[in-house]
Amino acid sequence: MAEVKFFGGESVPLEMHKVRIVQKLALPPIERRLAAITEAGNNTFLLRNSDVFMDMLTDSGVNAMSDQQQAAMLVADDSYAGSATYTRLESKLQEIFGMPYFLPAHQGRACENILSQVLVSKGSVVPMNYHFTTTKAHITLNGGTVEELVADSGLEVVSVHPFKGNMDTGKLRDVIGLHGADKIAFVRMEAGTNLIGGQPFSLQNLVDIRKICNEHGLLLVLDASLLADNLHFIKQREADCKALGIREITRRIADQCDIIYFSARKLGCARGGGICIRSEELYRRMRGLVPLYEGFLTYGGMSVREMEALTVGLEETMDEEVINQGPQFIAYMVDELQKRDIPVITPAGGLGCHINAMKFVDHIPQAEYPAGALASALYIAGGIRGMERGTLSEQREPDGREIFANMELVRLALPRRVFTLSQVKYAIDRLEWLYANRRLIGGLAFTEEPEILRFFYGRLKPVSDWQEKLVTKFRADLGDSL
Repeated sequence: MAEVKFFGGESVPLEMHKVRIVQKLALPPIERRLAAITEAGNNTFLLRNSDVFMDMLTDSGVNAMSDQQQAAMLVADDSYAGSATYTRLESKLQEIFGMPYFLPAHQGRACENILSQVLVSKGSVVPMNYHFTTTKAHITLNGGTVEELVADSGLEVVSVHPFKGNMDTGKLRDVIGLHGADKIAFVRMEAGTNLIGGQPFSLQNLVDIRKICNEHGLLLVLDASLLADNLHFIKQREADCKALGIREITRRIADQCDIIYFSARKLGCARGGGICIRSEELYRRMRGLVPLYEGFLTYGGMSVREMEALTVGLEETMDEEVINQGPQFIAYMVDELQKRDIPVITPAGGLGCHINAMKFVDHIPQAEYPAGALASALYIAGGIRGMERGTLSEQREPDGREIFANMELVRLALPRRVFTLSQVKYAIDRLEWLYANRRLIGGLAFTEEPEILRFFYGRLKPVSDWQEKLVTKFRADLGDSL
């Protein structure tokens, strides 16, 4: 891929698309933002979108569709059973991944439910490079436990390691030796480790994991939700893959796996999900749960229009000029924040820019949820909705003890083809102002704490009047600016 260089020397990402449909945004004044985050219980998930200027909460279900995806939605076949739309999607997945069996589901966590019910039992263990919130919840609800085996470099906040999502093969062998292969439900690899900064694994690491699985007769399962970003990084960073096309890298990844599941809200820029399966026996064991939980086997809870869009989106994922857009914008934001000494996860990963709250607000103890507090503060400062990815995203031990996260991050997702460069620069500016005033930020405490996935709908309050002080300082520095 040729790199576009600017004669003036500036280094900025160049959008390889043009905007043809727009959605009007509103930026409420800071006083309204304070009221809105209070009404939301200091949980950015509970904010009303009408109160949000830049929605950087997630890249799930909020990516911009292409014109080809929009056009494909018009030819959808609404048949309940035997839909031609399903056949087109199934054929595309078989073409890309080379697996003969496919089960549709309404999104990624529905796939996790099915996989966990079939493969996880009481006392079983699932080794993985790093957990995701819903993945861990489904495994534990079915009586299993998670062993996180990410290489030590994965937990280094500031690093130049190109593949911080790699699994430590030595740790995997140790876990198998400790528990016995018969206790291992499956080995899970996550493309683009979500909770530690969207960091990728290398193709070589996956090959090495496959060899160990073969030695012990273990299933290798890939969460491919963030595969597009991981493909980009393998192409750019792995020497042996630089001459390979994206389609070829994809097939080499798939060839290592027994099962691939994904959220189409990320992979394919549509809404839905699915499980691709190599074994007919496993397919038959999982098949009955689709009509039980999701819908019939040829739609699985998905809209047929979204399925048509997904079919096109999967093909577009094989285009390097499509999948490089998100990582390029993220890298730009990370680089600009580093220039301002604002602590971020490096190297830049996929999904979004990740602010290191542990360092940004190092005066806030983990028991007062520094990443959650920083997410609230950033919304107040700029109307920017990010997501806490730290201790709030964990859940307590059964005895009530808090589990402190390895990292305290605020994830600022950059949905694909959504934001303009000026909007990204606005977010950088508000982070710069907030960092200069970071000592004003205080902690949070729960007022309503759900037992499962508390970060989705729990409510918190500030431990002091720090939010009012932040508003006062904003007005003093920026006057009548919104």
